[in-house]
Amino acid sequence: MSSSAHPVRSVDRRFTTTAFEYPGYFVAQAHGVVRGITVRNPNAGKAIIGAFASFTGGESSTYIEMAEKARERAFLRMLEHAAAAGGNAVIGVQFTGQEILEVKRLERVLMTEVMAYGTAVTLVPLQQQPAQQLQYSPVSAPYAQQQPPQSQQVPPPQQYAPAPPAKN
Repeated sequence: MSSSAHPVRSVDRRFTTTAFEYPGYFVAQAHGVVRGITVRNPNAGKAIIGAFASFTGGESSTYIEMAEKARERAFLRMLEHAAAAGGNAVIGVQFTGQEILEVKRLERVLMTEVMAYGTAVTLVPLQQQPAQQLQYSPVSAPYAQQQPPQSQQVPPPQQYAPAPPAKN
């Protein structure tokens, strides 16, 4: 019996930023920290080629390629986590990385861990937001002078799908 794979829902990568605001949009709801992680190690052939490049003092395209693939995979996993959390965007995106050395029976295995993380949010285009909400953003609220109206409810995130950014 074959099992059909369900498509994984994720946030559109155009709605990610290292900033804590997204121009033309209002942060209607914050859904918390989301992350994506991957751990990679080069296969034996790539490790030998990479080691040889390090002896000659040159740039190792083998390790650069591996690092780029790891960053991309961590980023995609973060987007999936953001969608699962109910967000349609991720703000404050950052990457971290570290080397992990594992020793097994006198064999050393060097791996690279890469993590992408940020805050999943629901963005609403400024044109769709009520006028009294223009000054309030849950993410920047601790720094803002104005507090949100107490009686106002934030609609569920499914009602909002951000429009693609305008092309210049």
